[in-house]
Amino acid sequence: MSVVQSDTVYLIDASIYIFRYYFSLPDNWWSRESRPTAAVYGFGRWLLRFLKEVKPQFIACCFDESLTSCFRNDLYPGYKASRALPDESLAFQLAACKGLSAAYGLATFASPRFEADDLIATLAAKSRKRGLSVCVVSRDKDLSQIIRTPRDTLWDFPDGVPLDSAAIFAKYGVFPEQMADFLALVGDPSDDIPGVPGVGGKTAAALLAEFGGWPEIRRNYNRVAKCAVRGAAKLGDKLAAAEAQIELSLQLASVASDAPLGARFRVTRRPVDLPALDETIDELGLGAGFRTSVHSVFNEI
Repeated sequence: MSVVQSDTVYLIDASIYIFRYYFSLPDNWWSRESRPTAAVYGFGRWLLRFLKEVKPQFIACCFDESLTSCFRNDLYPGYKASRALPDESLAFQLAACKGLSAAYGLATFASPRFEADDLIATLAAKSRKRGLSVCVVSRDKDLSQIIRTPRDTLWDFPDGVPLDSAAIFAKYGVFPEQMADFLALVGDPSDDIPGVPGVGGKTAAALLAEFGGWPEIRRNYNRVAKCAVRGAAKLGDKLAAAEAQIELSLQLASVASDAPLGARFRVTRRPVDLPALDETIDELGLGAGFRTSVHSVFNEI
């Protein structure tokens, strides 16, 4: 399959795919310093497949490096508090994947204060100003909130197809621009974002269908009782009592589109220095077959 969109920027939520391979592949690959590199191998192969099939001209990989120092931790110390920090093996492989992305000629971004989601949102905003459509490559529904125009999509490559706004609504019951409001109401246990007790997905989706977003709900607690949802009679009071928490959760769930990107904005793929890349492959112990695939893909694209 070849999917070529010359006016699209592909913004990759790298860490989510690295974790997939870290927890699924056996430790069959080792660096020269005897560090396991299975996740690097899996992510590197996945990225090669993406480059081969999609042939993107504009692409960037974004990584999470703000695990305890994100600005959201300042707002709410409990943010992602239940997540275990990467052990030495995973930390090494996350850094190696970042280096491999750069060696592939891809614009590569990370920040000690902003998450990959924020970097992707910032790159998306800047790319749209340059006339590009945006494809967010991730399986995280939270990132659907970055889908803002009819040309934008969310894609869990290689599974399925890119989802536009209508497809996201069909899958999740809310439109992309409502996703942060949805998460603020129901909470997000994976990020330790608190939700309103007793407000589940169906109730939140019904409220957003009726009012559009949290600001309109907040202005119309008295109308909530008329919504066709379970417990509607007391729901307005419940939301009013949780207003401060909802406001905080909305800040935590919303992506920031003003993250600093470094010295210069870039999403254009650069030529690859194959000899230098070969050295990186050897250093990480990814094997001769991996190196052959790399040469095949980069000589083709």
